[in-house]
Amino acid sequence: MSDSNLFHAFDLSASGLSAQRARLNVIAENLANAQTTRTPEGGPYRRRVLTVAEAGGASSDLFERLLNATRNASLGPARTSPKHLEPIDPIRFPNGRNAVTWNVAADETSPLRWEYEPGHPDANAEGYVAYPNVDVIKEMVDLMAASRAYEANVTVLGATKSMLRKALEI
Repeated sequence: MSDSNLFHAFDLSASGLSAQRARLNVIAENLANAQTTRTPEGGPYRRRVLTVAEAGGASSDLFERLLNATRNASLGPARTSPKHLEPIDPIRFPNGRNAVTWNVAADETSPLRWEYEPGHPDANAEGYVAYPNVDVIKEMVDLMAASRAYEANVTVLGATKSMLRKALEI
């Protein structure tokens, strides 16, 4: 394994940490604006959604390719002698560095929540107020998932650092 492959794990984890931090920021914004009925753009706040994708574009099917390679026996157990099996290149991640990108967009698909409050300054002619399409419970579940994903990336960083430290002891 080359040095670039060793440090590639740091790049991947750092990219994942950045994406999860952005996800946590979007969730915090959604929770903070769960009752905002008037925005500078006009109308109630719209829930923001963060989508994560591989930096090269469409998401890769790496797991499926690894599974197929194993089924096709192109990736198998190491033999006791190099004569038994031709050397196999290590698995290459698609699109070079394989970092992730993210995009934040307003959720226009879910409906707004309408409540009858005739005294509210943003009430329509019938007395209904349009509230954001933010479900606080869903946001809290997303918050926990993003927090766990962030922790997992920190764990990967720690494990990689530990492996590098052990390799230096050899």
